[in-house]
Amino acid sequence: MAEEHRCQAPEGHRLCANNCGFFGSPATMDLCSKCYRDFRLKEQEQASTKSTIQAALSASSSPSPSSSPIDPPPVPPVVALSLPDTTTDLTIPPLAAVGSDVTNPSPSPSPNRCSSCRKKVGLTGFKCRCGTTFCGAHRYPEKHGCTFDFKSIGREEIARANPVVKADKLERI
Repeated sequence: MAEEHRCQAPEGHRLCANNCGFFGSPATMDLCSKCYRDFRLKEQEQASTKSTIQAALSASSSPSPSSSPIDPPPVPPVVALSLPDTTTDLTIPPLAAVGSDVTNPSPSPSPNRCSSCRKKVGLTGFKCRCGTTFCGAHRYPEKHGCTFDFKSIGREEIARANPVVKADKLERI
């Protein structure tokens, strides 16, 4: 009779309902903690998708009660544009004026090339404090002859960080 009781699980412990091998409890619907957490996540996911679908359906049906959810959205009306009269102006501008931009007389070097060696840098370009982009070999200020004044900027930062503190003079007795 003692041997029969050794094979049975204690009354307070039950195996997980998903047969994962862990013990479950009545508080977690006879599921182990991991299976119960997965079960709760699935419930929350289903509830959120259900609420978003209902919100989308109510939003699409509220503007026009006759439209169904499978109807395509209404197309905005087409506005007719009138073209300017070109019969009076038949002069063609010179080719030099067509390609150049009057507002930007000096084109700046493209930001995807190194300013020193003109090598393509793409996304790996290094932007210097002088405002230009360089490749890995020319990224240091001493390699590309940087015109930025690091010394004066450093002095200003030190002066801001360490203000001069001067105490009042004591009166002698």
